[in-house]
Amino acid sequence: MCAHILTTAAWPYANGPRHIGHVSGFGVPSDVFARYMRMCGHDVLFVSGTDEHGTAIQVKADSEGLTPQGTADKYHGIIVDDLQGLGLTYDLYTRTTTQNHERVTQEVFSSLYRNGYIIEQTLLGAISPSTGRTLADRYIEGTCPICGYDGARGDQCDECGNQLDPIDLINPHSRIDGEVPEFVETTHFFLDLPAFKDQLTAWLDSRVDWRPNVLKFSHNFVKELKPRAITRDLDWGVPIPLDGWRDEPMKRIYVWFDAVIGYLSASIEWARRVGRPEAWREWWTGDNAASRYFMGKDNIVFHTVIWPAMLLGTNGAASLGGTPSLDFGVLDLPTEIVSSEFLTMKGSKVASSRGASIFVGDFLREFGPDALRYYIAVAGPENQDTDFTWDEFIRRNNNELANEWGNLVNRSISMANKAHGAVPAPGELQPIDTELLEASALGFKTVGDLLGACKLKNAISEAMRVVGLANQYLSATEPWKLKDDPLRRDTILFVTLQVVSDVNTLLTPFLPHSCQKVYEMLGGEGIWAAQPEIRYVNEGDNQPDYPVLTGDYKTAKAVWESRPVTPGTPLDKPIPLFPKLPDELAETGPEWAPIQ
Repeated sequence: MCAHILTTAAWPYANGPRHIGHVSGFGVPSDVFARYMRMCGHDVLFVSGTDEHGTAIQVKADSEGLTPQGTADKYHGIIVDDLQGLGLTYDLYTRTTTQNHERVTQEVFSSLYRNGYIIEQTLLGAISPSTGRTLADRYIEGTCPICGYDGARGDQCDECGNQLDPIDLINPHSRIDGEVPEFVETTHFFLDLPAFKDQLTAWLDSRVDWRPNVLKFSHNFVKELKPRAITRDLDWGVPIPLDGWRDEPMKRIYVWFDAVIGYLSASIEWARRVGRPEAWREWWTGDNAASRYFMGKDNIVFHTVIWPAMLLGTNGAASLGGTPSLDFGVLDLPTEIVSSEFLTMKGSKVASSRGASIFVGDFLREFGPDALRYYIAVAGPENQDTDFTWDEFIRRNNNELANEWGNLVNRSISMANKAHGAVPAPGELQPIDTELLEASALGFKTVGDLLGACKLKNAISEAMRVVGLANQYLSATEPWKLKDDPLRRDTILFVTLQVVSDVNTLLTPFLPHSCQKVYEMLGGEGIWAAQPEIRYVNEGDNQPDYPVLTGDYKTAKAVWESRPVTPGTPLDKPIPLFPKLPDELAETGPEWAPIQ
C-alpha cells in the first residue's frame, strides 16, 4: 500500500559553506532513503532548509562586516547550490527567515504556552565580556562536571549524554574567542521538559528498532530532564508572541527551538506553493503516514526528546493536558530518528581552525557528486565515527567505482555494441546464467529491505556484491573468446546486460547521476533519476526573491523492480562512468585541499 513518507534532514547553519562531514549526516542518507521510497511508489515529502537564526549567524556577520540577514542570504545561496549539485531531491529546501516560518513557530510557542508547558524563570545567562551579547549554550565549552570530558558544551556532554547548563561547566570558555563568559541574571521562557518525562519515557521505550546510539543518548537525557530556556537576549530571531514581549528589542525565541519547527513550517510552505494548502496534513496527521529524520549525532536529543516534547505539548497530550493547536490539530511524533556518527577529516591533514574541512562545493567541482555519495554510503559514519582520508577515497573510487562497476558497464555494453550494435537475443540459458540472474533479482528484496531499515552501508555493499558476481561470471564465461559460438556469446552478453540493468536500479538511490547515464547507454529514453532544481520564490508584498530547492520527481522512470532488457534495443558505444584518479592524489590531495 502506498504510504505517505515524511523525510527530513537536519537544517544546516547559514554561517559558512558545508563540508563533507556535514552532508554525510543529514544530506546523502536522507536523499538515498527518499529516492528509494519514491521508487517503491510511496508518496514522499522531503523537506528541510537553512537554519538562519541565532548567535552563530551574528558572529559570522560581525566577522565579515555584514548584517545577519546579509550573512544568511549569502550562505543560504551557497548551501542551496551545493545541495543541488549533490543531487538532494528535496520537495522543498527553504529557510527559517521566512514569514511562514515565523508564523508557524509563534503558533507552536503559543500552543505550548496556553497548555501550560512554557514557564517563566530567571537564570544566570552567559554574556561575552567584550561584546555584551548572549553566548549561545553551544558556543561555550569546558569540562563536564559529571564525567570529566574536556570538550563538553553548554547544553550537553556528547561523551556521557547528560544535559548541562553553561554555568555547570568547569573552566568554561567561549568557542568563538576563548573568553571566559560572565554570568548575569536574566528572565526567559523555558520549555517545562519535566512535564513530559513519563510520556517521553514510554514513547522511547517503544522505539526498539532505532539505532543503539540514538536510544542510548535519548534515555540518558530523559533521566535528568529539567526546564530548558527557549528565549535568549538577542535581536536576531523570531519575536516572542506575547504582550509585553512581542516588541522587546533584545528578546527572541532561540534558534534550537525554532529550527526543529522548520520541518512543520517547510511542509506547510510546500503545500501552499503547490496550490494545496492543507496537503501537508497527509504527512503529519494521517494513519497512513510515517516519518524519518536524518542527522548527525550532535542533534540526537533535540529530535528524540525536545521536538517530541514540543509536539506532545502542542497536542495537549502530556502530563498537564491541554487542547491541540487550532491551526495544526494533533501532530504525529517521529517514526524514527536516523542519526549518523561523525565523519572527521583529520586523516586528510587539511589544516583549518577546527581540525580539517573539505568543502562540498570544492569536492563536487573536482570529483562530481556520485563519487562523494558513494564514499559516504559505503565508508561513511553510519554506526561509528569515521575518518576521511584521501588515500581511502582514491582507493574506493578507482577499485570499486571505476574497476568493478564502471568496467562491468563498459565492457558488457562495448562487446554487445561491437557484436550487434544492440542488445543481443539470448539462446538457451545454462545453470551459470540462471544462477547469476537469480542473485541479481534477489537483490531487489535484499537491498530494498536494508534501505527501508536505513542500513545504507549494508545496502550498497549488497548491491556491489552483485557487481562482483557479474564480473566473476564474465571472467568464467569469457564471451570474447566465443567468436565461433555466437549464440552462446550473445546469451552471456544478454545475461550480463540484464544484470547491469538490475544493478543500475539497485544503485540509483546512491548514484543517481551516473545511473541516468547507464540507463541511456542501455537504450533508455527520458528521465530515469530526477534531479532537484533551484527556483527563486518570494512571499509577496514586495518581498525579495530567495532560492529554494524543489523538483518534479514523480515523472522519473526509475522503479524498484527489474526492468527487462529487450533484444534489438540499440546500444551506443559507452563512455567511462568513473575516471580513475591519479594515485599521487592519495599522497598530495587536490590543490584546494593539499595534504600538509
